[in-house]
Amino acid sequence: MHSSIMAALAVALPLTAAAAPIWQNVSSEPGKRIELDRTSIKREGPTVETVGRMILDKELIDVRSGAPYLIIEVVTRYDCTARNANTLKRTFKNSDDVIIREETLKGIDLPVRSGTLDDKVLREVCRPPKDNQAELAAKTNEAASQLRQANDALLKKELARPAQATPIKTMAALPATEAAKAPSPAAKSKPTPRSQTHAAAPAKSTNGGKQAGYMLELVHNEPLQAQPSVEWGYEGAGAPENWAKLDPRYALCASGQRQSPIDIRDGIKVDVEPIQFSYRPSRFRIVDTGRSIDVFLGDNSFTLTGKTYALQQIHFRRPAEEQIDGRRFDMSAHLVHRADDGQLAVVAVLLERGPENPFIQTLWNYLPLEKHLSVEPPSTMVDLKTLLPASHNYYTYMGSLSTPPCTEGVLWLVLKQPVAVSPEQIDVLSRLYRHNARPIQATADRLIKEGR
Repeated sequence: MHSSIMAALAVALPLTAAAAPIWQNVSSEPGKRIELDRTSIKREGPTVETVGRMILDKELIDVRSGAPYLIIEVVTRYDCTARNANTLKRTFKNSDDVIIREETLKGIDLPVRSGTLDDKVLREVCRPPKDNQAELAAKTNEAASQLRQANDALLKKELARPAQATPIKTMAALPATEAAKAPSPAAKSKPTPRSQTHAAAPAKSTNGGKQAGYMLELVHNEPLQAQPSVEWGYEGAGAPENWAKLDPRYALCASGQRQSPIDIRDGIKVDVEPIQFSYRPSRFRIVDTGRSIDVFLGDNSFTLTGKTYALQQIHFRRPAEEQIDGRRFDMSAHLVHRADDGQLAVVAVLLERGPENPFIQTLWNYLPLEKHLSVEPPSTMVDLKTLLPASHNYYTYMGSLSTPPCTEGVLWLVLKQPVAVSPEQIDVLSRLYRHNARPIQATADRLIKEGR
């Protein structure tokens, strides 16, 4: 036993000491803290690559593996001049030594917005270094020496302990009542069912509605809790009429008074303020979520009544969820945006049969071959402006997310003029998702404005 311990520690000691990180606290917030490994910083002109991590107070469930995690380590490349971030790798851990899952990403450079966690890290790593390389190496060696001393003490303690066999408590040795309670190996290994929420709205933030940042975009700031046994969808047990029964968090889907979509009619005709779109050509990532086709672009936004809303993602519905005076369209594209204060706004583009749409065709050209996979073309770009109709006049009302958890307080801007897509392009979405639209909800006493 002693020989195995010595061998294990002899191998681990030099590796651990050489790779010992120096963690610096960058941000402490309710439920989490952000740290930066100073020894990992690599500078090349205005570009900095570094390792950061988020340590949570409570375990969360990794949606892919079903295992709980407390730490996310992220390798990120920052462009200090352009203020862009590109996530290269993520590692989900339950502790410093227990890795749950690793993923290498081929991301795109995305803008770092003020107030996000990435903004805090960018400011730190882009600041001119205070220590020269010799000082940094001395600090690293000092930390490694301290770690080596701790490991030496652990080794001596293990060698001084008498060897003894550790009894293993098997199922057969358990009392009958305890054995009945113990989960079977199959039950232990069964992953937690995945429950997806509306991709339009990133995970709820605990920092006043501000985004967590690209570095941490997969972190869901919600406590560990049981997942619904049936996932929400559009047919069968998970159909819209059952959403509120699947999970207590979906209660608003049944009880809410400001739900979407609605049949838009009887609006008051007024001079609505023009939407100032700041859309520009950008690279994109397209994902088949299992419920929709979602698209993520670079830096795009719009401004309305003095507030700027940053584009989060685009998803498609077949048929269009919203109706205009009882008329339903073939498809719709929902352009989901978020303001710095957390306010969500959805620009809905109605799609009807006509000539082929170049924007849609470019996306369809790169559809993933499997569900839950994503494709990021390395050089192809799209211009979101080309998806918009010639007229930007619109209907507007206050509604909700049209998927669980059906959160209310969402500003809807439905462009009045439809955009043409070809029958073949409609058929492509129909083959993937025959029907992924929520039924019309009660308008109640909501005010609807219609641009004159």
